[in-house]
Amino acid sequence: MNDQSAPRRSVRVPAAPRQPVNSPLLTLAACTPEEILQRTEAQAGGLSPEQVEERRERYGPNEVSHEKPPTWHQQLFHAFLTPFNGVLFAVSVVSLFTDVIFAPSDERSFKTIIVLATMVLLSTVLRFWQEYRSNRAAEELKAMVRSTTAVLRASEERPQERPISELVPGDIVYLCAGDMIPADLRLLTAKDLFVSQAMLTGESLPIEKYALSPSAAAPAGTAGNLLDLDVACFMGSTVVSGAATAVVAATGNGTYFGAVAKDIVGARPLTSFDLGISRVSWMLIRFILAMTPVVFLINGFTKGDWLQALLFAVSVAVGLTPEMLPMIVTANLAKGAVVMARRKTIVKRLNAIQNFGAMDILCTDKTGTLTQNKVILERHLDIHGQEDSQVLELAWLNSFHQTGLKNLLDVAVLEFGQSHGVDERLRNYRKVDEIPFDFARRRMSVVVRNGDHQNLLICKGAIEELLSICSFADDNGARPGGIVPFTDDKRRAVRTLTRRLNEEGLRAIAVAYRTLPVEERAYTVADESNLVLAGYVAFLDPPKDSAGQAIKALKEYGITIKIITGDNETVTRKICKEVGLVIDRAMLGKDVEALSDAELPRIAEQTTVFAKMSPLQKSRVIRALKAAGHTVGYLGDGINDAAALKDADVGISVDSAVDIAKESADIILLEKSLMVLEEAVVEGRKTFANIIKYIKMTASSNFGNVFSVLIASIFLPFLPMLPIQLLTQNLLYDVSQISIPWDDVDADYLKLPRKWDARGLARFMVFIGPISSIFDVVTFLVMWHVFGADSVAKQSLFQSGWFVVGLLTQTLIVHMIRTQHVPFLQSRASAPVMLLTATIMAVGIYLPFVSIGAHLGLLPLPPSYFAWLLAILLSYCTLTQLVKRWYIGRFGQWL
Repeated sequence: MNDQSAPRRSVRVPAAPRQPVNSPLLTLAACTPEEILQRTEAQAGGLSPEQVEERRERYGPNEVSHEKPPTWHQQLFHAFLTPFNGVLFAVSVVSLFTDVIFAPSDERSFKTIIVLATMVLLSTVLRFWQEYRSNRAAEELKAMVRSTTAVLRASEERPQERPISELVPGDIVYLCAGDMIPADLRLLTAKDLFVSQAMLTGESLPIEKYALSPSAAAPAGTAGNLLDLDVACFMGSTVVSGAATAVVAATGNGTYFGAVAKDIVGARPLTSFDLGISRVSWMLIRFILAMTPVVFLINGFTKGDWLQALLFAVSVAVGLTPEMLPMIVTANLAKGAVVMARRKTIVKRLNAIQNFGAMDILCTDKTGTLTQNKVILERHLDIHGQEDSQVLELAWLNSFHQTGLKNLLDVAVLEFGQSHGVDERLRNYRKVDEIPFDFARRRMSVVVRNGDHQNLLICKGAIEELLSICSFADDNGARPGGIVPFTDDKRRAVRTLTRRLNEEGLRAIAVAYRTLPVEERAYTVADESNLVLAGYVAFLDPPKDSAGQAIKALKEYGITIKIITGDNETVTRKICKEVGLVIDRAMLGKDVEALSDAELPRIAEQTTVFAKMSPLQKSRVIRALKAAGHTVGYLGDGINDAAALKDADVGISVDSAVDIAKESADIILLEKSLMVLEEAVVEGRKTFANIIKYIKMTASSNFGNVFSVLIASIFLPFLPMLPIQLLTQNLLYDVSQISIPWDDVDADYLKLPRKWDARGLARFMVFIGPISSIFDVVTFLVMWHVFGADSVAKQSLFQSGWFVVGLLTQTLIVHMIRTQHVPFLQSRASAPVMLLTATIMAVGIYLPFVSIGAHLGLLPLPPSYFAWLLAILLSYCTLTQLVKRWYIGRFGQWL
């Protein structure tokens, strides 16, 4: 390509390891197309079914092993390796030495080890099962939106879309703008093909590729880095513009991407949710490491039994360990993904669910969201606005013969032309060449011939971009003498006419042409000059009936809609007005370009419509809104949306999108509708709410327990609870929380976006945690003074009383914290939560009266104890509710 507007080849420093030197592309680089087909045992018409089957058995599916889901035993091992299981395992080792190895033979006991093993087993198995189910569900969901590529096989007249995983070496594939490169390919033909290799090299600018290297020497790359080959395309890269045919040289792990996938892909950037979970986990672990020695020393000095003090201290450490946290998080995310799938939303990355719920700004194009996505060709006009069949014919020839990405406008032209017999009249035209569309020029051209000894270049594109290359206008259709200079007056008249079309809600596209001598050569952007403006084709995409209702609903959920479109401002304003989207301010791409990075965030917040935006400008607006403190979602389905989808906190695409858009997105909608999006946002917020419930319950409960243990350790002549009792109580409490992922969420909580707030969690823990300590101390006093459990001889009664109170208050906190309203009366938990917590409370009350309780050192409690128990629990709930009211009034948020 010769024009200066084309992307330039950039100087690159390879960011990834080099491919082993035996890559088949190295031997194919200098071959002619005939030699390429011979060496790859391929045919120009495609492989036969027998050849495909034989090669699939030889090479396997076109999948990279790094991308395959882990096996069940790998998942089981991963579920065991958590910081909290590490703490439990360490405590088990200590117990093994103290209770078994070094203990007298008549005092040896495996009870503590059994309880600890049960806790590790429960945590591991539950987490494994949830992760196994979620991974299996994720694979099934991904299969619904898997990428395809156009492949030509023997006995087929035209290429067919097939899953990328079905490709085999020797397949003939067809590429166009927006396609993912499905394997390592050797190009057979290429037309203005620009490919982005950013994933492989980190290089941002696209690189031009050729069927034959333009240099006289060997193709670039044969003596250096394989990625420098300008006649090859590599799996993991994407087509930016142009078209090509190629033969598959390598698939799966035999590709460059397959060889270095782990180095290239790496880990995705951590979301605020990932970081928040990590901070909470390590905060609690540090808390455990700090408090365990304190408890050990206090009990050792006050009781004199250092071995029992050690066992009690490590049991306290276990009690402070939220071993269910990984399972609760995984179960919540998996459940959210499955429920969202039922609502036509496919979650590609589970952790994106939280960002979905936290989203407070949604940026989207108008096509398909505000409009019906059913573009209709309404008018075909000459430069004066009169119906003109020649304009329709020129537009049809352009749309029919282009091999790039056919958008909705091209489809509308072809359908209209077919219904009016245009395809029959123009069947004798044959294609000579094309100049593909790109987002810098915003136009595309084809060159055709009709046997009349001249080539006809037909260009179709955005009004302003096409007017800039027109020197003439067709003032009288095809009659002789109708070609006149395109004067400034005519330009102003054209702009006035197209503006009027835009005000009617029609999108106008200019059509121009130029006759050229008959030549068999490659045409370039330089040939798009001195064109004759023929007229315009105008399209209508009617607004959706549901768009206004969806915008209103999203606004009620605290989400601001911003339109970012490549279309012009006038058409966008018209559509926004029809669907009830109030425009506070509108900006054009050139206005965005003029603003500095410091100015843009403030102005972007105030702007509703961004029109005539380039891909880089879209991405810049997304980053600016994020810099202003917003959680930004971006809904897009085109090639020009890929960068913005990656930069957004949550990238949203649709299953009909181009491959690169689906690859860049975190979430895929099976229907491009704001109503579907609203339902998914609500589910995202429910998922986040239930995770936060568990974290706040655990953090506040554990914080309160530390105070209770310290007070008891200082003032009691015996341990307030035996290590085995503490471990059993913790196990029962863990079981009571398993059903939290299936809990209901208050409707008013769902109305606002929710972000991760680490400082709010610490504040919550400090204010709410000590409430349980107050009633633990009350229990101590009741057991000591009322029931006479005031000596070492009666410590079992004391321990039994606190065991029951501690378990019941911990279980009740599930209901107290899960809602900002009055529990049981104004907000009731779901049936699974109610049933499980009630069962655990019943087990806790019953345990001291049975033989298992006796083995744990528990004694039956007197009947009068239960009157005190009821009073303590009611007082606990009342005080917690009062503090809750004060906390909400003071800080404005509960969960």
